[in-house]
Amino acid sequence: MTEESPTSPSLENLLTEDRRFPPDPQFSEHANAHPELYAWAAADRTGFWADQARELISWHRPFTEVLDWSGAPVARWFADGELNACYNAVDRHVEAGHGDRVALHFEGEPGDTRTLTYADLQREVSRVAHVLTGLGVATGDRVAIYLPMIPEAVIAMLACARIGAPHSVVFGGFSAEALRSRIADAEAKVVVTADGGYRRGTASALKPAVDEALAGGGPVEHVLVVRRTGQDVAWTEGRDVWWHEAVEAAPTEHTPVWVEAEHPLFILYTSGTTGKPKGIFHTTGGYLTQTAFTHLNVFDLKADTDVYWCTADVGWVTGHTYIVYGPLVNGATQVIYEGTPDTPHRARWWEIVAKYKVSILYTAPTAIRTCMKWGEELPGQHDLSSLRLLGSVGESINPEAWMWYRRVIGGDRTPIVDTWWQTETGAIMISPLPGATTLKPGSAQVPLPGISADVVDDEAHPVPNGGGGYLVLTEPWPAMLRGIWGDPQRFADTYWSRFPGLYFAGDGAKKDEDGDIWLLGRVDDVMNVSGHRLSTTEIESALVSHPSVAEAAVVGAADDTTGQAVVAFVILRGGNEETSGTVEELRSHVARAIGPIAKPRSILVVAELPKTRSGKIMRRLLRDVAEHRAVGDATTLADASVMDLISRGLDKQSPAASED
Repeated sequence: MTEESPTSPSLENLLTEDRRFPPDPQFSEHANAHPELYAWAAADRTGFWADQARELISWHRPFTEVLDWSGAPVARWFADGELNACYNAVDRHVEAGHGDRVALHFEGEPGDTRTLTYADLQREVSRVAHVLTGLGVATGDRVAIYLPMIPEAVIAMLACARIGAPHSVVFGGFSAEALRSRIADAEAKVVVTADGGYRRGTASALKPAVDEALAGGGPVEHVLVVRRTGQDVAWTEGRDVWWHEAVEAAPTEHTPVWVEAEHPLFILYTSGTTGKPKGIFHTTGGYLTQTAFTHLNVFDLKADTDVYWCTADVGWVTGHTYIVYGPLVNGATQVIYEGTPDTPHRARWWEIVAKYKVSILYTAPTAIRTCMKWGEELPGQHDLSSLRLLGSVGESINPEAWMWYRRVIGGDRTPIVDTWWQTETGAIMISPLPGATTLKPGSAQVPLPGISADVVDDEAHPVPNGGGGYLVLTEPWPAMLRGIWGDPQRFADTYWSRFPGLYFAGDGAKKDEDGDIWLLGRVDDVMNVSGHRLSTTEIESALVSHPSVAEAAVVGAADDTTGQAVVAFVILRGGNEETSGTVEELRSHVARAIGPIAKPRSILVVAELPKTRSGKIMRRLLRDVAEHRAVGDATTLADASVMDLISRGLDKQSPAASED
């Protein structure tokens, strides 16, 4: 058969998409969401969210305040209420008689499995809560979590929430240096890690990166280590503690710590244009409310019958909101998987869907496009008839990938919810509501009930239908970030200075003739690679830290598989000449400094970079070259001939393939 490959629609095609998928009447009849939600929320936005908070969340002390926006741009939602996130995610389901319901079906990459019910989860989380307090963690202390996608990652997060200790999860693919900077910024007291995890058929180490990150000292007092792979690990007596030994000795009952609604729940670091990662922090009450509402309604969850699977890693916000807190607060049964889609074979995901009869699947366009390249035969070998709803997250999904996803994976019958949101927003902001929205391939469509978003021009005026500009949020929302950890001024400068009074998401967007929103990608120098946000400045800094590199410029180039790919242009220091191994050495250097996800797809060694007379690098022109377009206006360059040399150099180079 001929494999399909995704195409990037032209702007004209994107804005004139005429394929429509009205709600199926049978689906709509039983759907959680209904069109009246929009009118309800529009008539009384804060009252709408207060109703959701009371209906979906259990409060130890009920709130009387809903929204305090007097300290804008910092919002306070339900501030005088008290609750506990772990109690909401675990204990209340056991108390309601659902302790025997499966909370997690775990599938390890080697094929090992574990099933945890809500009662199991309550017992294990209680034990780990005791372990953490025994290691000196008190309410308000921060805990760093650096784990593979195993049940212990979920348990550790919930145990932190149970004692009111904000967790800072660091993606297991990040380097020791990236881990060190995040531990230092959050002043974490304990690190939870593992000896290693499984990745593409081999055991990869994690503990050595923690040891390296802590080598220079710092705030960490203990390292709690999960035995996952059985690898030998270095051991620091008095600091390092085996998870299994500590947990087995801990009591199985624990009383959750009740915290105020605005108590910090977690810090999650995301790339920033300055190169220094930003510690986005979210609080408890508002975050849980919007998380529960969006998970219930966007995915049309039926907790007693659905099996839900979000393929993200808990190291990213999607894993926080739509693996840990949203599904568990709603009492869902879900699948978590440790490995990659192609290990041990390329039909692994579809094998898992069939095995557990997954009914709701939430994944990234990158993964969908990759599966498209692998062909239809692989999913066709497995029974995917259990699927009744599909979701997309991480970046815009082009219409043809959307159509393939619906036809091949969804059997031409499932609704697709294309969701837009960010680490900063905490939960989904723009998405169709299944059963209530006529779906349009490639468009995130409309803000959810209770969310106020618009597309504005340079003067902050809303653009008309058919116009393009900047995506902004015009009113506070419950799950919004409360700031950048330890840097309130950076929070104001980063998100609220471009359009005073409006939150600027950093994304360009257009409204089509129906007023539906189409996301057009980042307008700053943050790239979106496979749904992971990477800073060009951070990668440039890593390249320049190599002793042979004098200067570097990095751009994000369109890529059919990953959305964007990292392309770097470097100038070597005097006395250093390019050899056959230079490019691979620099690519590996970036992977060590930041993580494999940041490894450039291609690096071109150049004599000069295109600069204006004032010394500013014209990255726009480099992006033209990287995407094999005609180079745009170069009249402001100090030396226009530079672009000809760069263009010829890249044409000669065969780009190296990206690796995980």
